[in-house]
This record gives sequence, structure tokens and C-alpha cells, in this order.
Amino acid sequence: MDEMEITFLGTGTSVGVPSIGCHCEVCESTDPKDKRLRSSILIKTKEQSLLIDCGPDLRQQCLREGIESVDAVLITHPHADHIMGLDDLRRFTPKAEDTLPIYARPSCIEALSQCFFYIFNGENRYPGYFKPDALPIEGAFNLSELKVIPIPVEHGKVECIGFAFYQNDAPLLGYIPDCKIIYEEGMNALKDVECLIIDGLRHTPHPTHISISEAVEISQELGAKKTWLTHISHDVMHERDEPNLPNNVRIAYDGLKLTL
Repeated sequence: MDEMEITFLGTGTSVGVPSIGCHCEVCESTDPKDKRLRSSILIKTKEQSLLIDCGPDLRQQCLREGIESVDAVLITHPHADHIMGLDDLRRFTPKAEDTLPIYARPSCIEALSQCFFYIFNGENRYPGYFKPDALPIEGAFNLSELKVIPIPVEHGKVECIGFAFYQNDAPLLGYIPDCKIIYEEGMNALKDVECLIIDGLRHTPHPTHISISEAVEISQELGAKKTWLTHISHDVMHERDEPNLPNNVRIAYDGLKLTL
């Protein structure tokens, strides 16, 4: 089985950490693991580089990690913290004929086309502009050696998905950064997943995100071999809170790299 490298470009909630105007213990922490840009990951295999979500910190994240090429972008949902770096993808379509595949649910593509009308109206096909190839996600699809299964989840009022990545007919990676409920079909697709990256917003309940204790419960129900929490708020301090988690559940941080 080929290796997969996962880079956490960001692990923060929608406002990032530190949050503007906040002087709490976490926002004033000097620990680099408590500095969180908006949530996104990069998946690299021998054949391809896949970007999952493109939030407002994308340029900074690409510069930090030295990302110079991307083969496709997968988007979970059209909230600002997951799409507002879309125009920065222009660096990956430098020539007039270059395009970049963008995989998202049809409702998400429609939202993107409204928010970024000048990108999706087909009139700006110039060198240096971003030129997407919008590909609606209707079900499972293949990206080279990976099978990608969309995982529908409940996340407030917006249609939202996560992703399960299969290699050799086995669930290698699950990425669910925003959710309150994972529906039964998604739980079945993620059963016994090798690595689960999941929403772990804070310690207390939230109306549209799962708490850390809920994430641990889901991890145990799935039988995930390793779980990493992401989309983390300023209620969570890495050094203080990680020792209280089960050994196979850890708190992700910006710049963390995993090899599967």
C-alpha cells in the first residue's frame, strides 16, 4: 500500500485562535500548538496532492508548508472559514488553459458561484486567474488510487459533508471537520477507519459542532485506530487538555504531519 502524508494546514475554528480581542489563557498562550489557523488539510500520495477546503488563511498556509502544486480541491461546505481562500488558488492555474478540479456538493458549487461570480461565470479565462473545473459530488468517486466517499453530516442549516478515503477497499482516512451528527451511512463507511480526523470544538456542548467528549465517543463507536481532533476553539489548551484524552485520541495542531 502506498504511503499517504497528511498535513494539517489549520486546526482552528471559524474565528481562529487567538481570537480578535480575546485575552483568555489560550489566546495569550505562547505554545505554538495553541495558534490555530482555519481548518484545512493537504493529502499527498505518490500520484497526487489533494487540498481539503480553502479557508481565508490559505495563502499563509501554502507559504508556510511550501505548497507549489495541487491536483484537486475538495470542499466540505460553503461556510466562510472553508471557502474564502478560493481566489488564492489562482496560483495553481497560471496559464490561460490551466484548470483545477473543484469537488463539492451541487448546493456548495451554487453557493461558490454566487460568492465568486467572477470565477465561475466563465468570462475570466486569463493567465494568472483562477479557472475552476467544478465537479459536483453525487456519490462516491475515484481520485487516482483513492476511492472517495462523501459523508453527509448535520451541521446547522447548511448542507455539509466530510470524506472517507479508501485504499485497497479499506477505510484509510476519515475527515469530518464540521458536524453535529454523522448519519448512519457515514458511520458505516467509517467503521474501523485507520485514521479519523474529526470536529472537536470545545469541552461543552454546541448546537452545530460536536464536543470533545462526543468526538471521543464517536471514535470509540467506529473503532478508529487513531483519532485527531480539529476545528478547535480557544476553550481548548493543547498541553493542559491532551493528557486527559484516551491514548488513541490526540489534539491536532497546525503544521502536524501524519504518515499512513
